[in-house]
Amino acid sequence: MAGSNSHPAPTATTTETPAQTPGLRASRLHQVFDQALARTLRANSYANFSGCFPTPARHVPASLESVWRQLNAKLEESAKAEFEEILEEREAVRHLNDLDRLVADAKVRRENGNGEGGGENAPHTLGAEELYKAHLTPYLQEAQATLNGKLEETHAQNAELAQTVQAQRREIEKLLAHLESVVTDIEGAATAATEFSKEHHIRQDAIQMDREVHARPGV
Repeated sequence: MAGSNSHPAPTATTTETPAQTPGLRASRLHQVFDQALARTLRANSYANFSGCFPTPARHVPASLESVWRQLNAKLEESAKAEFEEILEEREAVRHLNDLDRLVADAKVRRENGNGEGGGENAPHTLGAEELYKAHLTPYLQEAQATLNGKLEETHAQNAELAQTVQAQRREIEKLLAHLESVVTDIEGAATAATEFSKEHHIRQDAIQMDREVHARPGV
């Protein structure tokens, strides 16, 4: 019984140790995280920190600097702890190590002539930027096509709107011309009516005078 219990322990140890030891990509992930964290801590410099607390910076600079150091230390500690927790929950190191092994196996098969597509670059031979661009290219092309379609639709709508505006402008010009003609006719009619009214009054005055003359005795 004791002998049977002693065998699983070494087996578990041998299987867990490679998964917990960062390979090439896992080490690179740690390096990127450390660089990002270092940039964050540098951004939280004492000059920037003390600028937020001018009064303590003038009167108790040593105490304020101590608080700043403790804050940065706590920030670094909690960030690293959370990063390690995420790696453990996602089993990131194990998956990245598996990827390292797959890439290594593919490279060996390629070197031995067992790979496919000798003319194209294999994904594992590409750099991070090339992989990033290759991954984003389909989405960018789709977004570009969508934008082009919307631009064409907008141009068509603008052209249609411009035609509508021009048609409305021509219609307004016609209405204005018609109104000017109507106003001219009204003014002419008003002038004619005024002249007729004057002639009518003159005629009435003449008739009245004639009546008065005939009404006089002896005429």
